[in-house]
Amino acid sequence: MKPLISGCLALTLFACATSPTGRSQLTLFPESQMAQMGAASFTSMQESQKLDNNPRNATYVNCVVDALIPELNAIAPAMRSTQWEVKIFAEDSANAFALPGGKIGVHTGMLKVAENQHQLASVIGHEIGHVWAKHSNERVSQGFLTQTGMQLAAVAAGDMTSEKQQLLGLLGVGAQVGIILPFSRKHESEADEIGLELMARAGFDPRQSIELWKNMQKAGGGSTPEFLSTHPGTDSRIRDLNAKMDRALKIYQQAQASGKRPNCRL
Repeated sequence: MKPLISGCLALTLFACATSPTGRSQLTLFPESQMAQMGAASFTSMQESQKLDNNPRNATYVNCVVDALIPELNAIAPAMRSTQWEVKIFAEDSANAFALPGGKIGVHTGMLKVAENQHQLASVIGHEIGHVWAKHSNERVSQGFLTQTGMQLAAVAAGDMTSEKQQLLGLLGVGAQVGIILPFSRKHESEADEIGLELMARAGFDPRQSIELWKNMQKAGGGSTPEFLSTHPGTDSRIRDLNAKMDRALKIYQQAQASGKRPNCRL
């Protein structure tokens, strides 16, 4: 496996980037190498964790993903070459994630908390938002600057070491491997905004995003659900979603009028 480019060259070529919402970003790595890390990590997770083999679950989750991806491609031309892959993990925790390179993981526990197709679309749209906005690249770049010389691609493909746990945490799946690195509020806000638009464009009811986060809070009882440990669920998040709801509803109504009416059922 070829080593990653040097920090100096990366800083020169890839540091200047802009997120889908117009925010300036520090992204040191080309997306091809981020995709390589995402794919290696995803393969490793499938080898170490139990996959769910229920065809109904697979059909349901893929139905939602298949409705969202064309909308992403319509507004993000750079994502059109991404080959999305979905795996369902037999885990009771309510969790989901997406990795660079188009790797989506959903826990069976999430299928209980997300009570309908609209709520599941909210979760997956949010995770796709993290990928499109290159949030993992930002986090890995920051980690690289503090650990100069770390061969991240090799770590991603190797055994489960403390370095690999750290990398998975930076990529966004840390709760599953014991390294919890919450996304920043700016990343969460961007992912929420992107996810809300994607689900509305696909014909999913954006109002259900509010219900999803209420369900997540209820699922925690006296503790924090695993999903919320890496995706902070706060009252401010719901307020932010409500603030964007009028625009999302207009997009949703237009989508419905144009015949976009997903019918994904478990």
